[in-house]
Amino acid sequence: MPEANTAERVLDAALHAFGTAGYEGTSLDALAAELGIRKQTILYHYSSKEQLLDAVIDEAGAELMAAVDTGLDGVGPGWDRVEAVVRSVFRLAGRRPELPGLLREVSRLGAPAATRLRHRLEPFVETATAFFDRELAAGHMHHQDSQLLLLTAYSAVLGAATEVEVLRALGVEPTARTLVRRRRDLLEFLASALRNDDEG
Repeated sequence: MPEANTAERVLDAALHAFGTAGYEGTSLDALAAELGIRKQTILYHYSSKEQLLDAVIDEAGAELMAAVDTGLDGVGPGWDRVEAVVRSVFRLAGRRPELPGLLREVSRLGAPAATRLRHRLEPFVETATAFFDRELAAGHMHHQDSQLLLLTAYSAVLGAATEVEVLRALGVEPTARTLVRRRRDLLEFLASALRNDDEG
């Protein structure tokens, strides 16, 4: 179906542009030129730039949730689940650096875009908060507020993952080795900050 393919191409190009050049730094005219279509074609599928951003946020949220779900499939309890989520996000950042860049951009934009992303990620947030509550209650992690813990972990992972996009924007191509090293350093930091000494 050509129309569906065009809509998907527009969505993918917008995600890349919003995640690298930023929302304000992207125009529909530039997107149309990049895709080799007319601006009116974009507006046929997405009635405004704001509606296109909404669709991009939904797509990014779905991709992130799918990556995390896949990473957690078959993973045991406890710290293994934290490590699996971090590894999943880094794999996604290596494959699609514009996606974590978009998450950072949406947070910067504030409401209503950030509110939409928050609603899109709510199932994950609820599951993760419940997980941290259980780990804290069992004494596997240092005692702290589970929601603050989740926010801190999210910020640390997103910050480290978006370094990939920042480096590419500066013309430096991150290597698989630097990604692995950054992921390892972050996991060591999170483990020392979260895990009780008797958990290893």
